[in-house]
Parts: sequence; C-alpha cells; structure tokens
Amino acid sequence: MKYIQSLFSVAIAGTIALMAQAQSAQAFSFSMGTGAASPTGVKTKGAYSEFAKYGSVRTIDFNDGVIPTTGYAKYSFQNTGTQSGLRSDIYAPLGAEGQVNDSKYLKVSRGNSVTINLEKSSNYFGLDWGAISRGNTFAFYKGDTLVKSYNTNDVNPVAPFRSLAQGKGEGLSAGQGEGNGYVHFTADKDSEVFNRIVISQMDTTAFESDNHSFNISDKGWTGKPVPEPGIMLGLVAIGGSIWSKRKRG
Repeated sequence: MKYIQSLFSVAIAGTIALMAQAQSAQAFSFSMGTGAASPTGVKTKGAYSEFAKYGSVRTIDFNDGVIPTTGYAKYSFQNTGTQSGLRSDIYAPLGAEGQVNDSKYLKVSRGNSVTINLEKSSNYFGLDWGAISRGNTFAFYKGDTLVKSYNTNDVNPVAPFRSLAQGKGEGLSAGQGEGNGYVHFTADKDSEVFNRIVISQMDTTAFESDNHSFNISDKGWTGKPVPEPGIMLGLVAIGGSIWSKRKRG
C-alpha cells in the first residue's frame, strides 16, 4: 500500500511540476543542441529532433525529394526562379555526431523566403540548422499576427553555433567550417502557439535546413509531446497491473 501511495505521489508531483513550468513560462523560447539520429537509427540523413518519435509530432525530412504542398505542413517560396529548393551537397546540415548528410535538404537562397502553412496549430518547431550564416531569420505567426521572430544574431550569443560542429570529425570540413546544430523553438504559453512559419535569408549566402519537426497542439509547450499510441497502451497496462495488485493486497 505504501508503495502504491509513493508511486502516485511521484506521479502527482511530476504533474504539478509540469503545470508549474507551463504557468511560469513567460516567453516564446529556443534551445540548441546536436539533435539525434533518425527515428529508424540512420545517422547519415542529418540530425533529427529528439521528439520525432512522439505521436503528436510531424516531421518533414525531404528525403523523398519533394517539397510538401499538401498535408499538415505546406511549403511555398516567395520568389520562384531562384536557387532555392531541395539540394544535396557539402552544405547539407550535419548529423547529430557530425556525420556528412547524404540526403536532400531545404535551401533558401539570398533574398528569398519559404512560408510553411500548418493545417493545425503547433507549439514546437525544430530543425537541423547549418551551415549557419548571417541573415538566417525565423518568423512565427498565428494567422496574420506575428508571434515572435529570431535571426542568427539572437541565437548565437546563447549557443555559439560554431562550437556545435567542432570536434565532430568529417562533418566539420563538409560544412566548410560553418556551424551546425539542431534548434528547438517552443511556444511556452497558449497565446503563443503558431500556424505559420516564414524562413528567410536576407544577407549573404543561403539558409540551409533539414528534418523539420512540428508538435501539433493549441496549448503552451510543456516539454512533453503526446506519446505514440503503443506507449500509451503500455502505460495503461502498467496502471491496470498496479491497480490489480492493490485490490489483491
């Protein structure tokens, strides 16, 4: 009985902590790391979000060589006839351990932008970002209202992008010495969720990214996407087992 009470106390404490985190969050935010291998374990397709395995997360990896114009995330370029589009070359964003990315990635050339219209609201957007350069810009909207915008200068002081690629083997030279990392943007309050993202390159060179992930939700981010259905069934089964043991005791 004491074990059951302790278990439920831990669960309640965890729930309270998540609620407190959601209520105390004050702003749209970002964090940066190296990302993870693909959900299938492949490491040569660029870095993926650690959340890609969750059921509420949608991931566009461009590996099929197609820029989506239907489905959950619809992409459209501001200017056609430029060098923007899908590419596969030495500027591809790196894998989580610095591996060369041999898959397609999305390139936004200088003076261009790509708009991502989402079918449903999202509280999270993650992408493999590199080779990071000046003028890379993100803008998040809810309808026509700008929620938040960032550029390279905003992110670099917090997570210096060059350091993320250093000491990672062949990937550093493949990116010609430019930085690389997996960046996570989160809407920490209900009022900050978004349904449109604009990625722009307004300075020199280009904006290279891969493996875009979105968490479908109209609530502020708590760091806990909805698990896969199989995981939920497993949790239900564990809960049923505990309840059965409690009744027998």
